[in-house]
Amino acid sequence: MRQPHAVLDLPSRRFKGLKIERLLDLANRAQPIRMLEVGTGSGGIAHYFGTHPQLRCEVDAVDVHDNRLVAEGYRYHQVHDTGLPFANQSFDVVLSNHVIEHVGDEQAQRAHLAELRRVVRSDGVGYLAVPNRWMLVEPHYKLVFLSWLPHAWRTQYLRAMGKGEIYDCEPLRLGQLEKLLADAGFRYRNLCVDALRATFEIERPQSAATSVLRSIPDGLLMPWRRIIPTLIYRFWL
Repeated sequence: MRQPHAVLDLPSRRFKGLKIERLLDLANRAQPIRMLEVGTGSGGIAHYFGTHPQLRCEVDAVDVHDNRLVAEGYRYHQVHDTGLPFANQSFDVVLSNHVIEHVGDEQAQRAHLAELRRVVRSDGVGYLAVPNRWMLVEPHYKLVFLSWLPHAWRTQYLRAMGKGEIYDCEPLRLGQLEKLLADAGFRYRNLCVDALRATFEIERPQSAATSVLRSIPDGLLMPWRRIIPTLIYRFWL
């Protein structure tokens, strides 16, 4: 069975919720916002939106493992696979934050995206984040170059380093993810540069690095999208 890999650091979930809010420009969407978070983990992001002081969000959250640390402000549903227990076109906003790499192989990843397409409304919007296969340090097991290796070698490396028994994640390349999104019927926009700026502005607004980043035009950052550690996309129908 694949491990949950839930992020249980609640303060970081608040930062992530704020970043998603900005990247999707939720303040300018009609309210109330019917929202779905797939793979809620600690419940921190669902709680952030469900108890938001300005946005009126009606939040449902699902996961295959119940690792919640906070349960207020949203409805939780246990699931067993990529299937979602909701009617077609139920949600204005759907969130898939570091989930698609955990659902299984390419067939399961396609099923995950197909379910998101089924439940999102025609004028809705989605957020998807996934680790880039070409990240230097694999975030779940903290091993350099782990995801660079051929698939058959990754578990051997993991075991040799004493980090686990099986590598159960499927990080994606930029072109690979964009093809999956397109095949699912989504239009999309890469938000990696926007997300990088938002992360620094939210978490380190007074830092020298943030000041330097503000001075760099998007045109100089865009070519680096393929190696930014996390691939982030906004998608819609």
